Amino acid sequence: APSDAVVVNRAFARMGEVLKTAPTMLRCSLVGFVAGVLPGAGASLGSFLSYVFEKRISDRGTFGTGDPRGVAAPEAGNNAAAGGALVPMLTLGVPGSGTTAIMLALLISLGISPGPLLFAQSPDLVWGLFAALFLANIVLLVLNLPLVGLFTRILALPTWFLLPFVVMVCFVGVYAINHSTFDLMVMTAFGVLGYVFRKLEISLVPVVLGLLLGDLMEQNLRRALSISGGDFSILFDSTIALVIYGFTAVMLVIAIIFSARGGRR
Repeated sequence: APSDAVVVNRAFARMGEVLKTAPTMLRCSLVGFVAGVLPGAGASLGSFLSYVFEKRISDRGTFGTGDPRGVAAPEAGNNAAAGGALVPMLTLGVPGSGTTAIMLALLISLGISPGPLLFAQSPDLVWGLFAALFLANIVLLVLNLPLVGLFTRILALPTWFLLPFVVMVCFVGVYAINHSTFDLMVMTAFGVLGYVFRKLEISLVPVVLGLLLGDLMEQNLRRALSISGGDFSILFDSTIALVIYGFTAVMLVIAIIFSARGGRR
């Protein structure tokens, strides 16, 4: 087995493992926070980007074999994204996740309009949210310490035993959102698609990112075209937009180059 692999047979990590994963947690916390700031991205994108980022720079064939960095990366990104999602909600009134969307609706119902003036008009509310976020992590730690032993025992259960429960939870969760059987069929279709991708060794990350961000892109594209009366030139009038397009093109070219080099090797 790889030297970095560990066996999950205890509830708490050793100090050596904590020190080893500390740089990973710091890096991925930054990645997760930035992902959380992006409107509509949320914790899911933070987890995926953190894992992919750490895998690119640290993986030596040990990720997926028990390397603790493979767990620390997405968890750090997920936790940091929760705080980052508050930034666009409080400063721009744009929810960064499903949770902050609920918070935004609650604030509006109370007659509070999130935006740049919120920090000057209601500083007690803003700092109260920050304090609640801090206390929530403490409560989470206190509750997890006595229950972590139970969580680790779940890992020992065979896959064939866990899979029916996981599928059931997925079906119940999807159906509970819109009470639509069509949503269940879509979920099943994507489950089959994911299985095919896994067998063909095709990365699922771009598909997941498209599903997470596609709806947000469509809504804003429709809004922009409504403002311009259907004129697509509005998408190129802003200097900021042109910079983003250029950055995206550069990153795409870099990804293609690295992929081509990896294929030749």
